Amino acid sequence: MAHYRKPIAAAVGLNTGIFAVEAVAGYQASSLSLIMDSFHNLSDELALVCLYLAFIVARGPSQKLLRSANLFNSVGLIAVSGLLLWQAVERLWNPVPVHGVVPIVVGLAAAAANWGVARLLLEPSRNNAAIRLAYIHNMGDVWVSLAPVVAGVLLLLTSYSFFDSLIAGTIAVWIIVTTGREVFESHEELIWPEKIVCGHPDHAESRAAES
Repeated sequence: MAHYRKPIAAAVGLNTGIFAVEAVAGYQASSLSLIMDSFHNLSDELALVCLYLAFIVARGPSQKLLRSANLFNSVGLIAVSGLLLWQAVERLWNPVPVHGVVPIVVGLAAAAANWGVARLLLEPSRNNAAIRLAYIHNMGDVWVSLAPVVAGVLLLLTSYSFFDSLIAGTIAVWIIVTTGREVFESHEELIWPEKIVCGHPDHAESRAAES
C-alpha cells in the first residue's frame, strides 16, 4: 500500500491549489462561475484525503466516521451550491461587472490541474478500484473546470456579465442534482459505491488487487 501514498498525496496537494486559486481569483474578479467550480474542487478534497488516510492507517479509518464525513461533505456541498445558485439568480436580475479574462485564464489552469490530478492517479488506478474511481472523477472535472472559460469567452464577446451567473447557476444545479442522487442511491455507503468506503475497498478486494 505504501506505493499508493505518494501519488495520492501529490494529488491532494494539487487539488488544494486548484481550489485556492479559483476561490481567490473568482472573488477578485466577481466571477461566480469560478467560485462555484472552486467549491466543487473543495468537495473533492475530502474524497482524496480519505483515500490517502485509507492507505496510511492499517485497516483504514472507521466506516462510521467515514460515512459521517461523506454525508456532511455532501450535505455541505449541496447547501453551498444552493446559496451560490441563489446568488446567481440574484445577479441575473442585478448584474455585477465581471472581469472576463480572469475566468478564462484561471479556468484553463484549473482544467489543466485537474488533468494533472488524474494523471497522478492513473498508474495506481490500474490496480486499485477505489483509486480508479477517483481517477475517472477527476477526468470528468477537467470538463467542469472549462465552464468558467465558456462564461469568460461569452462575456468578452458580448459584454453581458449575466453569462457568468447563468453558467454558475447551471454548475450549481448540476452539483445539487448529482450529489443528491449519489447520496440517495448509495444509502449506507453515502456517496461511495458498494464495498468501497472513503476510497478504501474491502480487504478481500484489496488482497485480490495486490495479487
